[in-house]
Amino acid sequence: MFGRRHIIACAAAAALLAGALPALAANDSKIALVPGGPHPYFAAWEQAGKDAAKDFGLGAADYKVPQKWELSTQNDLLESLVTQGYNAFLIFPGDPVGSVSTANELADTGAPVIALAGCLKDPSKAAFCLGTDTGNSAYLGAKQLFKALGGKKRIAHFTGFLVDPNTQLRIDAVERAAKEEGGQVVQVIADIDAPEPAEEKINAYLAAHAGEVDGIISTAWVPSVVAANALRKIGDKRIKMVAIDHDQVVLQAIKDGFVTGTMLQNPYGQGYIGSFAADKLRNGCTVKADAPFKTNALTNKFIDSGTVFVDASGVDNYISYMQGITKTLLADFQKTYLVCK
Repeated sequence: MFGRRHIIACAAAAALLAGALPALAANDSKIALVPGGPHPYFAAWEQAGKDAAKDFGLGAADYKVPQKWELSTQNDLLESLVTQGYNAFLIFPGDPVGSVSTANELADTGAPVIALAGCLKDPSKAAFCLGTDTGNSAYLGAKQLFKALGGKKRIAHFTGFLVDPNTQLRIDAVERAAKEEGGQVVQVIADIDAPEPAEEKINAYLAAHAGEVDGIISTAWVPSVVAANALRKIGDKRIKMVAIDHDQVVLQAIKDGFVTGTMLQNPYGQGYIGSFAADKLRNGCTVKADAPFKTNALTNKFIDSGTVFVDASGVDNYISYMQGITKTLLADFQKTYLVCK
């Protein structure tokens, strides 16, 4: 019986023999941007890939979404993409440990692999991890929440999938901020970054315990939307809330005073700069040995794609914040992280 490594290697060879790779194109980089499953956070990757393909003259940079959040489904999609001639991969790991073997097998075919928005557990053959410093984002968001609360208060934390490599980093960071501020995280509700569990658990919690908390921090997209809607529905502006990301529900709730602010991430920049870097790695560049990577709980090769807090004073200009972060990071990216002959 053949293993996945053999299958991927054969698929790569078959793609070459079949002429699936556009070898005669001026730039034959065919990059796949693959999230762990369907989720609104990753939607910006699609436009980022299109813009990168146009701006950098790539063969393609396509957004490919597994049908559901299962590691085996993502692995099957990646295997299929190899047979379709994709030769560089930007991957949100379906599992920080379980995805390492697949990433290594892809890299062994000669395809650059970059972990995007979430990191693989070291060691892996991924070139690096480009994503939000999620722990720092959660920490800064919690600090903003306690600032709005004015001191020692009780908060609830709503967060993402437990299989998401970022979730535990966020839980730890919020706890740290609360301890520094003399506050208390009275409830953590995780594994709710999907509409049904988020609606069920957040609404049930607020129905029973709204009077027992002063603040809410959400560190995942869907819980932010659901909690913002819940506070609007019950008309509660006493409970302060700091959200994450830029869903229109959250942005409008900030304008209307139901949410204090949100921590912006930079998914567009991740897809755009990741595509740029993958193409460079396919065309003679290597990762600089002494590049100033950051370290997190999963990897020693981490690059922060940027985060910023916006409140009612800046919410109308949130896109310009993300564009500014992307422009700044890209300006020095090659010089800082790559060696190109």
